[in-house]
Amino acid sequence: MLLMSPLDITLPLKNPVLQFSLLLLIILFAPVLLGRLKIPSLVSLIIAGAVIGPFGLNLMLRDSSIILFGTVGLLYIMFLAGLEIDVADFRKNSSKSIFFGLYTFFVSILLGIVVSLYILQFSLLSSILVGSIFASHTLIIYPVVSKLGIAKNKAVNIAIGGTIITDTLALLVLAVVAGISTGEVMSGFWIRLLVGLTLFSLVVLLLFPIIARWFFKRFDDSVLQYLFVLAMVFFSGFLAEAAGVEAIIGAFLGGLALNQLIPRTSPLMNRIKFVGNAIFIPFFLIGVGMLIDIRALFKDYETIKVAAVITLAATAAKYFSAWITQKIYGLSLDQRRLIFGLISAHAAVALATVLIGYNTVTGYTVTGTPVRLLDESVLNGTILFILVTCTLATVIGEKGAHNIALAEAADDVSESGLMAKESRILIHTDDLSTVEELVNLSVTVTSDKTRNGIYAMHVADNSLPDETAEKNAGKIFEKAAVAASSTDNVLTGLLRYDCDVANGISCVIREQKITDLILGVHHQSSIMESLLGSSSESILGRCNVTTFIYKPFQPLATIRRTIMVIPEGAENEIGFLLWQQRVTNFIKNSGSKLVVYASKQTIACLKENYAKAVPDAEYKVFREWNDFLLLSSEIKSDDNLIIVMSRKHHPSYHAKMARIPAYLNSYFQKNSFILIYPVQTGVPEDACDDIPEQPVKKVAVSFVGVRKMLKKVFKGRT
Repeated sequence: MLLMSPLDITLPLKNPVLQFSLLLLIILFAPVLLGRLKIPSLVSLIIAGAVIGPFGLNLMLRDSSIILFGTVGLLYIMFLAGLEIDVADFRKNSSKSIFFGLYTFFVSILLGIVVSLYILQFSLLSSILVGSIFASHTLIIYPVVSKLGIAKNKAVNIAIGGTIITDTLALLVLAVVAGISTGEVMSGFWIRLLVGLTLFSLVVLLLFPIIARWFFKRFDDSVLQYLFVLAMVFFSGFLAEAAGVEAIIGAFLGGLALNQLIPRTSPLMNRIKFVGNAIFIPFFLIGVGMLIDIRALFKDYETIKVAAVITLAATAAKYFSAWITQKIYGLSLDQRRLIFGLISAHAAVALATVLIGYNTVTGYTVTGTPVRLLDESVLNGTILFILVTCTLATVIGEKGAHNIALAEAADDVSESGLMAKESRILIHTDDLSTVEELVNLSVTVTSDKTRNGIYAMHVADNSLPDETAEKNAGKIFEKAAVAASSTDNVLTGLLRYDCDVANGISCVIREQKITDLILGVHHQSSIMESLLGSSSESILGRCNVTTFIYKPFQPLATIRRTIMVIPEGAENEIGFLLWQQRVTNFIKNSGSKLVVYASKQTIACLKENYAKAVPDAEYKVFREWNDFLLLSSEIKSDDNLIIVMSRKHHPSYHAKMARIPAYLNSYFQKNSFILIYPVQTGVPEDACDDIPEQPVKKVAVSFVGVRKMLKKVFKGRT
């Protein structure tokens, strides 16, 4: 019989269970407790790390596990920055980002060299090293930016692009100074660096997207997809180190490579953010706090002097860079605050630089004492410098970020027009295999604000027993609810008893005030046989809401381009702005490139509305529906086809639309497609008023059935 070993509770804690429990309690309660003192959550985790660390209460050591999770957290921040950035805007502002990064770097490093030489009286090599600490920065408040949904703001794009420039140059300076001090810098160093960076960039930016697209198209398991993304991120970090730069550069480029393949509304993106914000990033912040030694302030005057000088000088340099950026590019005060918050925090690169400088011995005194490139006072002063700059960046950056988020929310409301009405989307399907893709489409075509406006319905035949109908509906609703919850959306299941599917759908639309209807087709089914029959005609005739008929052939995340065909006169329909907003959301959330085929007049209207929302859209003149088959030569694999249709006897209707199902079956079998039927005038809105009244018992059973079914399906769940 094995006896349990006595519990070891000596300090510092060595029991891994106790260590992990303590860290989780800190992540859970530190932001809450210190938040009452108006201390930002990011800073509260750093302070908590200082309190429990070896220089505080000594509850835990900064051992290999903390270093490992901290490294993962730092790479995660850079990966999220690359993953969430607006690629189109990033390309458009690339020159601004490069210019911003260059002058931020040179202003900071020059000021650092001058201050170190003439105030701190350091040597030239030591002064250059301190200047590189000034120039680098860590995007410590990026989790706040991501949480507020402003990652695509112009100021964020400029700051993130500049971060890559400044950190890369700072790390190159570090490598060169360390090489000079040890005599290892030769011509071969530069050749290896140039070749390594070129190969690394080509592999990550060109090969990674191909591999990821292949993987996502063949594996839909959520766990496998998440593990695959993690593997890609850390492998890109390893390739960066092999090329001669830090892993954070690789993590950012890895996120940039996967940007188009992980839509921001997808379940995978939700999992990536959740795990990072819950575990990895807090561990990084706690690890940074463990480095802080408050007692160093009282050891000697030199430490206080170094900490004060480098903090004031570095902060002034970053503020000047943010101010210059605001003036040059016409940014707002809050955007300047946000840029300052993003670029003024110093953590990872600064810590790596000062440790390398401290460990680099350039000689020995007559008494045998090693002469270091950076002495102990600089090491302790830099750690305090990290605490102050992280606090200052978080306070100012969060203020700007919150104000920008409020302003963008106000703009959304003022510009929405017809879209001010709350979105309520109804999904109807009898096919369990298409439920998940239909839910994903419903999330993709809505804004981020729609969290509880998704409904899934199943129309059960009146002739079926209640138990059979509830069992069939329960399977569909359970799968739909899981798919919706993985994107932080709440889905409501509705069971309807009716002998006619069109009757059931039209009545639910009226009862629930539905704004959009999504109907699905299995990817192996014929659209003519399965949907566009008498039942579908009846639904379209009675339901005057924006209707999507969706046939998913591949996951939305793997789509490269969205080809949209619009009939002449579509801009004259009252539902034009409604479906246009849905397509805008679809393009933004899926990350695909939009190619529009329409008449010149329609294109002019679209350009007016899409100029800001979809700036990189491509427009081609589509003269008449007789040219539709010519699109078969333009459509490639991984393209999605959207066709805006019309009901008969309406301004945008064309007789050739009746042939669209046959064309899709014959020429576009290996492409996903969406048919959009817009809101139009003259379509009855009171469809339920014309339906013969059902027996009271059957109508009552419908709602009783919903309650009974939900109790069975969701029994024991929260």
